[in-house]
Amino acid sequence: MSEQTFLVLTALADEPMHGYGIVRAAEELSEGQVRLRVGTLYGALDRLVADGLIEPDREEIHQGRLRRYYRITDAGLSELVTEGSRREASARVALDRVRARRPRPETGGSTA
Repeated sequence: MSEQTFLVLTALADEPMHGYGIVRAAEELSEGQVRLRVGTLYGALDRLVADGLIEPDREEIHQGRLRRYYRITDAGLSELVTEGSRREASARVALDRVRARRPRPETGGSTA
């Protein structure tokens, strides 16, 4: 699963959101590391709808513009849990390997 897809699903796990809300949430969730472009976002949303992982929730007119809200489906939540668990396990392995390589500080006192 791509980082963008993971962030979109994560953003929608809390509540339905419209496109700009998803963009802001993805940036916040990634601590500014990922900035979704509009074309990327709507392409991802179309794919996620086609895959049954999200679905349209409602449409609203806000300041004369149409906002379409999306919500995550049960299948989307299941995929998010699976991917989150996979990423967590991968991170754990990576950190364990890094810790194993680092020299450990010497313990114990020195007597002169």
